[in-house]
Amino acid sequence: MTSLIVMGVAGCGKSSLARAVAQAQGLPLVEGDDHHSAANRERMARGIALTDADRKDWLDTLGRLLQAHPQGVVLTCSALKRAYREQLRAASPGLRFAFLDITPAAAARRVVARPSHFFSASLVDSQFATLQSPVGEPGVLRLDAELPLATLQEQVQGWLQQETSA
Repeated sequence: MTSLIVMGVAGCGKSSLARAVAQAQGLPLVEGDDHHSAANRERMARGIALTDADRKDWLDTLGRLLQAHPQGVVLTCSALKRAYREQLRAASPGLRFAFLDITPAAAARRVVARPSHFFSASLVDSQFATLQSPVGEPGVLRLDAELPLATLQEQVQGWLQQETSA
């Protein structure tokens, strides 16, 4: 079974889609945000964007988590830069990415609507500035993040079935 990363900027719906796909596929779910260091969480809560150096240990941890699930796993991770995605691909050959594409305005609305999350709404713009679109990379499915969750889940599952039978 292939592992899947549900990726995109803050507020795109990674957690909701990953949970639905993991449940439907019978795979474990790993919430990438749960593996940020306390220092990184504090930085983001204060509205300070993470640097590549800040993300290094986090990405290393996520790579180890992918390797710890050879039977497959669904993982949430912003995976904003191609270099981050390549690092994760190296840890898990055949890794797939479901990219939740969303507008900056819609992402900002969603982040503001979830006050219990540690991520500061002021960081949404920095996420878009950092994002290197994965469209065109191998093993990537682009999704319209504003579609209903059930539709997104169906699209991902159909794509995964198509990918494994090819």
